[in-house]
Amino acid sequence: MTTFTVWKFDDPKRAESVFGIVKEAAGDHLIHIVDHAIVSWPQGAEKPDVHHSHDSARHGIGWGAFWGVVVGGLFLIPIVGGAVGAGIGALAKATEGTGISKEQLERIRTQITEGTSALFLVTDSGNLDRLGERFRGEHSQLIATNLTEGEKEILLETFSDAKS
Repeated sequence: MTTFTVWKFDDPKRAESVFGIVKEAAGDHLIHIVDHAIVSWPQGAEKPDVHHSHDSARHGIGWGAFWGVVVGGLFLIPIVGGAVGAGIGALAKATEGTGISKEQLERIRTQITEGTSALFLVTDSGNLDRLGERFRGEHSQLIATNLTEGEKEILLETFSDAKS
């Protein structure tokens, strides 16, 4: 099963360092990394820094578009006041059918703030419980969405011309 997860950390540099744990877990066959993005929001910065890497060459362009829509829509497009709800609503519409709900998007937006970081992952064949064990002591919080195969197909069709 493909899983979209967001791990939040209470330090702007922690997500980057914890990605090493994820790579080790992939090496131990606990998960298969499809793609990831790291959001780091240093204290005092107006907006977070976003780093994306193509972990799966086959769907790199599609995932890049996905991260651009999700992360850009959540953090990089300036939204003020009442426009926040409309912005989240538009983002939820753009990700409709991917298994990522409006409530989860709102939760991600409100929890990833200045002074924190987040590791956004799309994984296949994952054992999130065992991965979570490796995160002990890292002061992480997991926000997860399990994507069914059909939802993964919709996501890939929405953000890429490629078929899985």
